[in-house]
Amino acid sequence: MGPLSNPEAASRAPLRDAPNSLAKFEASSENGSLNIAIPSMRHFKITIAYDGTDFHGWQIQSSDKPTIQGEISGVLRKLTQENVAVNGAGRTDAGVHALGQVASFRTQSGMSAGEFQRALNALLPATIRIVAAEEVGPDFHARWSAVGKIYRYRLYRGKVVPPALWRFVLHYPFPLDEDAMCIAASRFVGPHDFAAFAASTGSEDDDKERSTVREIYASELVRSEDGEELVYTVRGRSFMRFMVRKMVGTLLDVGRGKLVPDDILRLYQLRDRSKSGPTVPPQGLCMVQVMHDEAWRIGEP
Repeated sequence: MGPLSNPEAASRAPLRDAPNSLAKFEASSENGSLNIAIPSMRHFKITIAYDGTDFHGWQIQSSDKPTIQGEISGVLRKLTQENVAVNGAGRTDAGVHALGQVASFRTQSGMSAGEFQRALNALLPATIRIVAAEEVGPDFHARWSAVGKIYRYRLYRGKVVPPALWRFVLHYPFPLDEDAMCIAASRFVGPHDFAAFAASTGSEDDDKERSTVREIYASELVRSEDGEELVYTVRGRSFMRFMVRKMVGTLLDVGRGKLVPDDILRLYQLRDRSKSGPTVPPQGLCMVQVMHDEAWRIGEP
């Protein structure tokens, strides 16, 4: 059994080509001087899936609350003996899940992408998995290089939620006008001012100065194949905090008859968060995919 099959052993065992020192020292025989050869910085992209139920979101908190970023950073620190900064493509909130979150980091470690993937999966909680890892060029940044994101929200319509699903869906078994909701979902497509669908920054001055214009490329609400769920899928370049959850809450208000589909267009003009639907709970939301410009690749994964 290799060291990576045992998480405790993996944290103790040295990994191939992963020097503890950040520099290699070579003594010169000619003049007795000390030459320092510093390993070049390398850049990595990792794709992450996680069950966000037990975490307080992606971003490291000032408190000791567990976060996805914090867990990954802690393991990378053990593996590289470096304070590695892990940059995520998006900051998912507490309770939100991911199938394709993307993060990037740089290190002087000699570990390969495959070794990083195996070691991270050996040491991370089972609710966080590195599904892919590759070395990339220095210009790649998980957040700033992203050209699009896909989110999905699941509404369970059956009377009883199966135990395997309750952490990943919002249970809503009550009557809804699903046709009206589908029409309303299409009203989100295009560039619009989404101020009515965004959470406050906590500062009135910052709220006034920030741009709330976003472009949505696709927005669709469909029944799942088994007929038990309504699944909302939205694709855009970027999203503000709580934006997708407010959009889903507004679709629910359309389904309940509190709003009509064309009220979406009116909400863009009002720019008033109190007029749109509620912010639905986080467990139904999942970051499905992050798209990047592929020009940064330096080799096959």
